[in-house]
Amino acid sequence: MTSDDRLPWVVVHVRRIATLAGCVALGWASAGASAHADDGAASAVPSASPAGQLALSDELVESRWAYPTRRATVYTRPTGAARRITRLQLQTEDRFPEVYLLLARWVDDHGNEWVRVRLPMRPNGRTGWVRENALGSHNIVRKRIEVNRRTLRLTVYDSGKAIFRARVGVGASATPTPAGRYWVREKFKVSGAPVYGTHAIGTSAYAPTLSDWPGGGVVGLHGTNQPGLIPGRPSHGCIRLRNRDIARLYRLVPRGTPIRII
Repeated sequence: MTSDDRLPWVVVHVRRIATLAGCVALGWASAGASAHADDGAASAVPSASPAGQLALSDELVESRWAYPTRRATVYTRPTGAARRITRLQLQTEDRFPEVYLLLARWVDDHGNEWVRVRLPMRPNGRTGWVRENALGSHNIVRKRIEVNRRTLRLTVYDSGKAIFRARVGVGASATPTPAGRYWVREKFKVSGAPVYGTHAIGTSAYAPTLSDWPGGGVVGLHGTNQPGLIPGRPSHGCIRLRNRDIARLYRLVPRGTPIRII
């Protein structure tokens, strides 16, 4: 077992911070322009899955994602009277603009629009409701990634059709890659850290056994300087690809692409 996945993500792209500053600044500017008090209270008390909601993503053929415009409160149900889960975050742990996968939309009796989103936090798989006006414009993605930990194979689908396959390395038995539904939160080219290969893709998954990692244990897809360990189970939870494969994956999948790990 190697220790490459323990390195801080920020070390990988420290040389690219200046290039990314423009993107980050845009995210903060948008947040500042739209900031206002969270006024989500409504008299109705809907369930976590209210009747009449409109699906925004099937996470198979067509999905939607958005940047947050402010640090709005996320609730267990689409009402400000519900239990609070967290707040939207404007940046990832690596200070990239955060993105949220959108699951459903619902309008309450007062005309307040709500969106159910997947949340990048522990425990993996959490979802919650946020006011529609806390999110930017919806972006459509028709790609998706599936990682099979048994066959050690990654497949990319476009509109439901397989367009790319690659062998992968996943977490060892003591430090497994977590199963579940996630999405691509960030992408960057690697400089100065050969253990991560040439490219890296940050996901919304968190390592189940190593929460003390820098950045909280974010699971990534990245290249490697040990291609001989692929296919296999050599990592601390991240998903490794040969450098030629991660380079192609990087070009194929945009931010917001759903990921299913089985």
